[in-house]
Amino acid sequence: MIDKEHKNEPGKIGFWISTSLVTGNMTGSGIFLLPAALAIYGGISILGWIYTVAGSLFLALVFSRLSRIIRKSGGPYTYVKEGFGNLPGFLVAWGYWISIWSGNAAIAVAGVGYLSVFIPFLKENRIVAAALAIASIWLFTFINTASIKKVGITQFITTIIKILPLILLGSLGFLFFDKSHFVPFNISDKPDFQAITSTAALTLWAFLGLESATVPSDKVRNPKRTIPRATIAGLLFTSLIYILSTVAVMGIISPADLQHSAAPFADAAGIAWGKWASIFVAAGASIACFGALNGWILLQGQIPLAASRDKLFPPFFKKTSGKGIPVPGLIIGSILASLLVGINFTKGLVGMFSFIIMLATLSCLFPYMLSSLSEMAIYIKNKQKLNKRILISAASVSIPAFLYSLWAITGLEIKVIIGGVVLLTTGIPVYFLLKTRLVAKLIQP
Repeated sequence: MIDKEHKNEPGKIGFWISTSLVTGNMTGSGIFLLPAALAIYGGISILGWIYTVAGSLFLALVFSRLSRIIRKSGGPYTYVKEGFGNLPGFLVAWGYWISIWSGNAAIAVAGVGYLSVFIPFLKENRIVAAALAIASIWLFTFINTASIKKVGITQFITTIIKILPLILLGSLGFLFFDKSHFVPFNISDKPDFQAITSTAALTLWAFLGLESATVPSDKVRNPKRTIPRATIAGLLFTSLIYILSTVAVMGIISPADLQHSAAPFADAAGIAWGKWASIFVAAGASIACFGALNGWILLQGQIPLAASRDKLFPPFFKKTSGKGIPVPGLIIGSILASLLVGINFTKGLVGMFSFIIMLATLSCLFPYMLSSLSEMAIYIKNKQKLNKRILISAASVSIPAFLYSLWAITGLEIKVIIGGVVLLTTGIPVYFLLKTRLVAKLIQP
């Protein structure tokens, strides 16, 4: 039953669109490329998926609980700031913002890559391909400047369209399943636990976005009820599709062939049903990428907006249009993403794409780690609300989520970790410059 207080809130999004925002942001380029990346490990990668689902569920519970006690927009940034203070909050906002616009560059590149199935010369003409990727970034930036309602509706439609190929392969694909593709279970040269750790780190890229409904919470109808339900529902639904469709693809394409597949879902559909199915799935994959790009561009403006309102990001980020849209944040993020697309195409797509998605994953893991401990920190700061039962309840969710995030980092390559640390620390001078200017204003006569 909908609360009367929240029944009529024009311009705000409800449960279904919030759920589609979570599902749509998660179901991006990652799932359509991951089977090929996981193929070098073999069937043991399924355990990596399962571990990631379990860890992501704890993270989803963390964000659901935090959304009930903190009713401000900003998602992980706001939660960490409330729990640990300004500097940790700023670093989370900085890292999360980097992960969003860099991830948007990777998603745009992947979307154009799938379009090359229909426009073959995109594989050869890097200039045209780059221009198309950049054009897609600005198309969805324009959509996001219209209104949050239009963004939500676009996300709802694209989510329905893009999950159809996954459902198709995750169900009927098992009719073409060859169980010999899973023998031996671990085909890598790594011990089983190390292989599981590596695959869990890779699969986490496909789960980034599970906190999406918490970021624009001030634009959500009845957020205390809607956000937790949308977060858990979106995660569980997407996880089921992920695992079933990935296992089906691995059962259709041999591990040796899968390792070299540029479009594993399209190739699997082609083997099972012919060229028409390959084209259908390629279209769904392309829509998946651009649908995810739409949702992530929404978050691209919300994080710096929330931080700027707290005087932790430059003040121009808090400027909004008459419809409350943070246009400067959207534009600046899209400029940076566009520049990154250009770098990708001039220095090699595959290597840069892989590095960017791992960097985006790491940049999100830092906010996830601190967010996991924020609820306990908030209760400890507000001693009047602290009791043993509440602390135990918070710890039962927070500690597993924190340990999972820490474990996932160990599965990333060392060069990615170093690059992430360097990018994160570049924000520290910005923070102290902002604080110095603020102090100077306060002491002016």
